[in-house]
Amino acid sequence: MKSRAVKWFLLCGLILMMTTTVGAASGSSQYTPVEHSEHQRAVFMQSFTMMNGQLYAVVDRIEWYEGEEANEIFRQREGDSDLTEAPDGYYIVNDQEEQITLPVSDSARVFLQLYDHTGSWEDAQIIWNQEVSVTKFHSIFQNDKLIDMGWFPYHLTVENGEVTQIIQQYIP
Repeated sequence: MKSRAVKWFLLCGLILMMTTTVGAASGSSQYTPVEHSEHQRAVFMQSFTMMNGQLYAVVDRIEWYEGEEANEIFRQREGDSDLTEAPDGYYIVNDQEEQITLPVSDSARVFLQLYDHTGSWEDAQIIWNQEVSVTKFHSIFQNDKLIDMGWFPYHLTVENGEVTQIIQQYIP
């Protein structure tokens, strides 16, 4: 538990550092919210595993809010808080923890904002919507030595019961 807390603290520090240098790292300093679609779900990904030659994502559905919508939901749910706006401009609602197992298409598109490229903090940088293969994402998700990919929310596109797209949600 202590190790996870230390990793979380270091990740928060890294993200804070990256937000001040994002333009140099990404070629674009503009954050763009994920566009919602009918088949999209916001989730926390609990595991991303291979079973009998098929990739599966085990997820917990959440509600993801940004901007003024996040502020409104925050005020409704946290009315006794001294704050009047959602911290950092987003708010996550997860009233019921669940485990939903979804098969992942071999051709699913995966877009990441931040991940451990080399195992060194100095090389970790925000690159907006960097596309990686599903196989590469599986490898990244299994390696939690530097950045645990399970800490991030994701937006999954699910079509015909199968995940066809994964977008890592940037957290300021």
